[in-house]
Amino acid sequence: MSETRIRLVRPEEKHREAALAFRQEFFTHGETVIDGSEMLDRTEDYDAWLGNIRRNACADTVSPDWVRTDTYFAVDEAGQIIGIIDLRHELNGFLQDLGHCGYSVRPHARRRGYGAEMLRLLKQKAREAGMTYLQMSVMQDNTPSVKIIQGAGGVWQRRFVFAGQPADIYTITL
Repeated sequence: MSETRIRLVRPEEKHREAALAFRQEFFTHGETVIDGSEMLDRTEDYDAWLGNIRRNACADTVSPDWVRTDTYFAVDEAGQIIGIIDLRHELNGFLQDLGHCGYSVRPHARRRGYGAEMLRLLKQKAREAGMTYLQMSVMQDNTPSVKIIQGAGGVWQRRFVFAGQPADIYTITL
């Protein structure tokens, strides 16, 4: 995949309609959870969501029950939102099993290498933020994401149960 095929951009007001269409595509495909979206899947109010992710990106304004998190849309050369990915700068008790990063690729764009490219770009952002590793979790039966994480250098650490299903923790050294 060409490294210029997508870029990571912070969500802005100008993304409203594209973001809501992105969200709707998941719902249309029967998916109610959009990993890495900082709860875009749980809000009808784009402005409120945007305010939350902006506050949570700053150490001075992050919600006390959250951790500092940078959220990015993966945008293609035509400006379409292909995916969403977040970078959690630290892990609190809740995130110990979930990790530093969550991501989703919109249903119509899957199996084209976008997930791997998004993770490659996020690894650069994590290095720039001074992080030395990323911990990531994945449902054991999510073979495409397992392959992406392993392809990014992910080393299996342990297994746990999430929502009644087996999941694995990987560590990626930066």
